[in-house]
Amino acid sequence: MAGKVNKDTMYAPPLDLSFKCINSMTGAMAEEPRTGLRRLQHTPEGKVCSRVLRLNNNILPDLSGFNEAIDHFIKDTSQLSWIDLSFNDLSTIDNVLTQYKNLRVLYLHGNSIITLGEVDKLVALPNLLSLTLHGNPMENEKGYRNYVMSALPQLKTLDFSAVTKQDQVTAAIWRRGFNQQKRPKRNFDV
Repeated sequence: MAGKVNKDTMYAPPLDLSFKCINSMTGAMAEEPRTGLRRLQHTPEGKVCSRVLRLNNNILPDLSGFNEAIDHFIKDTSQLSWIDLSFNDLSTIDNVLTQYKNLRVLYLHGNSIITLGEVDKLVALPNLLSLTLHGNPMENEKGYRNYVMSALPQLKTLDFSAVTKQDQVTAAIWRRGFNQQKRPKRNFDV
């Protein structure tokens, strides 16, 4: 069922665990999801039919136990297409996120991610079209936007800003220059 869209979850409301002061994924399992205008659909086993997960505005320092927590709540985790982890205290991009191959939108803004190289982990997400990373210390690194766009050329939006054709061309040129700087210099003098 990995490539097929589940009609039950296509237009289902998000599983919303935002603004709950959650400090661990184990703690998330003890919480009741927020209710919105549209009621969550549940399976007979009590799992939620949704393709969107909101864990924003909590105090998560890491994603230990993420799979277990998501499996606890969501019927078909392979269909997750949107994860919002913005405004937490994450210092890295956890590899667990790369398991969700149908992920199209990932919000990581307002965290504590320092190293720009963390973005390289997201190369494993071929369907990722929208990513937010602004408000992380990595944003201050030279070449931030070009680095992200060159690592993830399929992005349509970065930090809520459209990625234009010119952005893609500039990022590709930047990446070639960046890779040449990383190569060791050869000494032709014998």
